[in-house]
Amino acid sequence: MTLDEAWTHARGRPLVGYKQRKTKGFYMFEKLRIKEHMEVANAEGLHVGTVDAVENDAIKLTKSDSADDMHHFLSLDDVEKIDDNRIYLKEGARIPEGLGNKAVTEDA
Repeated sequence: MTLDEAWTHARGRPLVGYKQRKTKGFYMFEKLRIKEHMEVANAEGLHVGTVDAVENDAIKLTKSDSADDMHHFLSLDDVEKIDDNRIYLKEGARIPEGLGNKAVTEDA
């Protein structure tokens, strides 16, 4: 018996929206693991930015990693995994232009 079947059997009616709640619960757990000063990397492991805060469903990045000295936001949906003190983004995640490049532009 699958989990969905067991839940339906226990409740006596079809389970509606279980997968959304299950996914959202996992999503909330991952959201709680994201802390200030964690590094954010793209799918290849290259530095994108540093977490300043988590606001609603987005990761707010520090201004210091931005070429335009502005806060930029990444969607929590773009997070692939969290390892130790590093957040990895999914392949194809939307990364605002100018992030992770400030050190390169300042050295040039």
